[in-house]
Amino acid sequence: MTAAALLALISLGTIGGAHLLSQARWTWHAPRTGILLWQALGLGWGVATIGALLSVALLPYGQGIVQGMPALLGDRGARLGPVHVAALLAAVSLAAVLLVMLGYAIIRVVRARRRHRALLALVSRSDASVPHGTLVLDHPEAAAYCVPGVRSSKVVVSAGTLALLDQAELAAVLAHERAHARERHDLVLLPFASLRQVFPQIRLVGRCLDAVELLIEMAADDRARRHRPSRELATALLRFAAARPAAAPSGTLGVADAGGFPVMARVNRLLDPMPVGRYTRCAATTAIPLVGVVPLLLYALPH
Repeated sequence: MTAAALLALISLGTIGGAHLLSQARWTWHAPRTGILLWQALGLGWGVATIGALLSVALLPYGQGIVQGMPALLGDRGARLGPVHVAALLAAVSLAAVLLVMLGYAIIRVVRARRRHRALLALVSRSDASVPHGTLVLDHPEAAAYCVPGVRSSKVVVSAGTLALLDQAELAAVLAHERAHARERHDLVLLPFASLRQVFPQIRLVGRCLDAVELLIEMAADDRARRHRPSRELATALLRFAAARPAAAPSGTLGVADAGGFPVMARVNRLLDPMPVGRYTRCAATTAIPLVGVVPLLLYALPH
């Protein structure tokens, strides 16, 4: 029972950790660390929850998960009682649903991007006022987004954006979108988006996705300000927020949305950056491998 109890505690602990992290503000000043911690919590929850169910299912064999699975397959579950069978079915079902929904999310995003790339080939154009490789849409509303890709990514701006921003602000926005493409932030979002599809009624899952989305934007802001002054991007974000841009197309990553709070949080940290405390950063970097790896190690622990 030791492995099952520890895995159950870790599963509950990751849920509590996700609740606390969704309300944390130190992550705004270390977004990459925050993203890694979110990924560790998500992985830890999935591995620990499935592992706890498998541990209960394999209790009759007394050998843990790694050694108990061959024993289960060898006697075709002859030793399992109703509770053990129910736990086994729950573990297999949860693992299958998570994997299937992740695959579905990937397929849906790939199709949306393929359609959007085909549309861009028809309606977009090049423009001398933007760097080579940036596409321009003749649309009056402000829009700027990245269409990620394996072999090539596209950065798209609208004619409304060119009219809204000056050259310095436009350069900062393009640097932000190129950061999304280089760091493949779309891949970071996929597991959290698929998790929301699995548990659409659970508010905590929605808060987790919102928090990761904001941290991804902040990470792209940080990369952009390596090349451009922070004030340029901050003023561009304020102009976008005032213009109330439409949501970025499905499968893309936009520079800003119409929501005031996330934009102001990004602007404030750009204009007044604050370092994360040493102890907070050390605690977070220590927790990342522990939360992600310890549940896997418990799979080998005998009952």
